[in-house]
Amino acid sequence: MNKRVDIYTDGACSGNPGNGGWCAILIYQQHEKILYGNVPETTNNRMELLAAIKGIEALKEPCFVNLYSDSAYLVNAFQEGWITNWKNNDWKTKTRQPVKNKDLWERLVYAIQPHIVTFNKVKGHSDNQYNNKCDEMARRESLTKSNNR
Repeated sequence: MNKRVDIYTDGACSGNPGNGGWCAILIYQQHEKILYGNVPETTNNRMELLAAIKGIEALKEPCFVNLYSDSAYLVNAFQEGWITNWKNNDWKTKTRQPVKNKDLWERLVYAIQPHIVTFNKVKGHSDNQYNNKCDEMARRESLTKSNNR
């Protein structure tokens, strides 16, 4: 039977573009693992995607995953079917423009393949302790010297 894992993610950017930070908190039963890092000269959307990627890539076996993010950009891509449309249209939008952050979208699509992932939107800066912790860590990382984690 596959394990059930909750993953909370957030990304931040000091300037947009600017130095970015990301955080993912993985929760399995009573265990929590916090992952975080930063990237120079990036965007907030890239950090939102990277947080999800790093969280999913940390899984060592196929899992049922509930991924929680305050990023409509990330969550809507899966809930609204944007990903499927982009892939079917050779990574072009409805207006035939190239999809932004294609490299990270492709990496995320690849990372989720062995898992069953449900993307859930949470309200940012509210009462969700894990979202708030991710936000705090991502913002802190965006202000530190880059280590490209």
